[in-house]
Amino acid sequence: MFSRKNKAERTAAQAWEYLSSAMATAGGEAREVGKHTADAAGSGAAAVGAKASELASRAGKTGSKMADKAAKRSSKAAGRASKKGSKLADKAGARVNSAADEAWARANAAANALAGHKPGLPWGLIVGVGLLGAALGWAAATSARAALERQAEREEIELAETAVVVTPTLDD
Repeated sequence: MFSRKNKAERTAAQAWEYLSSAMATAGGEAREVGKHTADAAGSGAAAVGAKASELASRAGKTGSKMADKAAKRSSKAAGRASKKGSKLADKAGARVNSAADEAWARANAAANALAGHKPGLPWGLIVGVGLLGAALGWAAATSARAALERQAEREEIELAETAVVVTPTLDD
């Protein structure tokens, strides 16, 4: 019926279509979330600004002294709202970026796997483990050498303590 090669080609083509669709969807969703986050941060600051101007107009009716206080408070509130909104937008953007980066890395890995490319060696990890091994080996050799020197000193002291001095006589 169908040869094995045709089935493999169909499977690879289907996987490629799924991958392309997933990459396009992930990119679109990341852009939409970013736009939504920016809109939410902007509308929050606008609502606080509207409230602040209402407070300022009421205070203007009661006197210039109260208007000054309200203006100071409204600018502080608007500043706090702006800071909070930008922090929220930054956090959301960071999450979206990290999710998009992860999706992009996985999609590229899948595309490379479909293309038959093998992943590269983690050279940073290999070099790091090699340096760690060298440091541990040096530490072990140094401590072993020190232990051997201490043992030799102890044996020398013991031998000196138990040594019998024989002196020849001059009878001959």
